[in-house]
Amino acid sequence: MGKKLYVGNLPFSATDQILSDTFAQCGTVESAKIITDRDTGRSKGFGFVEMSTEAEAADAISKFNGADYDGRAMTVNEAKPMVPRENRGGMGGDSRGGFARGGRSRF
Repeated sequence: MGKKLYVGNLPFSATDQILSDTFAQCGTVESAKIITDRDTGRSKGFGFVEMSTEAEAADAISKFNGADYDGRAMTVNEAKPMVPRENRGGMGGDSRGGFARGGRSRF
């Protein structure tokens, strides 16, 4: 199994294909994905690359971490596992006891 890398401080013009082509200099790229804003579709300036082996991933980190990409110093390191977020669902109330928290109406 390969190693997933976090790639940060990317220019907003970066694409999945450019990211894949860049990291292919260090070996086989299993996947490359720029993270985009779900509402606007615009790049968030970071992404993830999965290399096929640990050695290729280590080579990519040493080669590209701090390297210049369109005038920006890229950040490349091992991706950390995603931490579950707290419940962000619908009915978050205000601190004054509004409807969302079951308080009484002011009207």
